Amino acid sequence: MMKRIYNFNAGPAMLPLEVLQEVQSELLDLQGSGMSILEMSHRAPIYEKINAEAEADIKELLGLGDDYCVLFMGGGASLQFSMVPMNFLGAGQTAAYAVTSNFSDKAVKEAEKVGKVVIPFSSKAEKYDRVPQPGEIRLPENCAYLHITANNTIEGTEYSVYPETGAVPLIADMSSDILSKPIPAEKFSLIYAGVQKNIGPAGAVAVIARKKFIEGRSKALHSMLNYETHLDNGSLYNTPPAFAVYIVGKVAKWLKAQGGLVMMEQRNVAKARIVYDVIDMYPDFFRGFAKTDSRSLMNVTFGLPTEALEKRFAAEAEELGLGGLKGHRSVGGLRASIYNAMPLAGCEKLAEFMEAFYKMHK
Repeated sequence: MMKRIYNFNAGPAMLPLEVLQEVQSELLDLQGSGMSILEMSHRAPIYEKINAEAEADIKELLGLGDDYCVLFMGGGASLQFSMVPMNFLGAGQTAAYAVTSNFSDKAVKEAEKVGKVVIPFSSKAEKYDRVPQPGEIRLPENCAYLHITANNTIEGTEYSVYPETGAVPLIADMSSDILSKPIPAEKFSLIYAGVQKNIGPAGAVAVIARKKFIEGRSKALHSMLNYETHLDNGSLYNTPPAFAVYIVGKVAKWLKAQGGLVMMEQRNVAKARIVYDVIDMYPDFFRGFAKTDSRSLMNVTFGLPTEALEKRFAAEAEELGLGGLKGHRSVGGLRASIYNAMPLAGCEKLAEFMEAFYKMHK
C-alpha cells in the first residue's frame, strides 16, 4: 500500500499528487515516443514543446506578455547570486541589496566580488525577523539595481508590498514563493527562483526577465554566465535540466487548473491562518519568530520553551505523518513549509497536533 505523508520540508518540497501521478504514467513512454523524458534529447520536438509551453504558462499565470521571457537554467538560485552582478553591475555603479535573510546575505557576498554594494536595509541585528516597510529603503546614486529576497525560507518572513524603485531595476529572489500569489510582475526587471521549493523538483532555476533588460550584455562574459546566451537560445544553448522543466511545466498547468494565482493565494492565506492562529493563541509556548506584519504564507517558523521540547515535537509529529518540521540548522526551532501543494487538511492536522502537544506540555 502506498504511503504518503504531509511533507512540510522547505525544499525539495511537496509536489501536487496529481502531477506526480501524471509523471508516473508517462515515465516509460512519453507521448508515444517509446522513451522516457529522462532519455529524450532536448532537441526533440516533444521536449521543445514542453519547454515552450512551460514558459508560456508561467507568463500567463503572472500576466506577462512577449516583452518578458522565462529561462530555465541549472545552478540553482545560488548561481544567480553571482550571475546578477556579473551581468548588471557595471563599472562606476552601485548595487543595492535589502538583507533580510541568510540567503540575501549570501547574495551580497557574491555581489561584492564583482563591484560596489550598499545595504540600504538589513534586519540582521534582529536575526532577520522582518522585511522592510514601504518607504524604508533609500537607494544610492547611480544605482544599478535593487535586489530583494521576496520570501525568506529559513526565517519565515515575506514581502507583502514590494519596494518602489522608480527607474532603478528591481530584481528578486522568489525561490520560495514563486507562483504562490498574484504579484505586480511588471515591477520587476528580473525574478529568479530555484524551483525545488514551490513549483518543481531540484535541478532547475527559472529566470523571469524583461527581454530588453537582459539584451546587450558584455561580450566579455562567459557564455554560460550571460543571460543573453540563454535568451537567444530559448534555454536550449546547452542540455537543460529537462526532467525538472518537464515537471515545472506540469505544475504550471496544475496551477491554471486550480484557478490560477488568485485562487492559490486564497488557499495559501487560509492554510497559513490555521497554523498562525494556534501560535497566536498560545504565544508563550509557540514562540513565533517573524514579526506579525512580515509573516510568510509559505514558511511558518516558531520555537518552543526548550530545545528538548522542539525535538520531541518534531519526532512525535513525524510518527503521525507530519514530516519535515525541524527548523533550519542555522537557526533551530521548528518550521512548517506550506507551499502550493500542501493541502488544507495537512495544515488542519498540524494545528490539531499543536493543540494536543500544548495541552500535554504546558
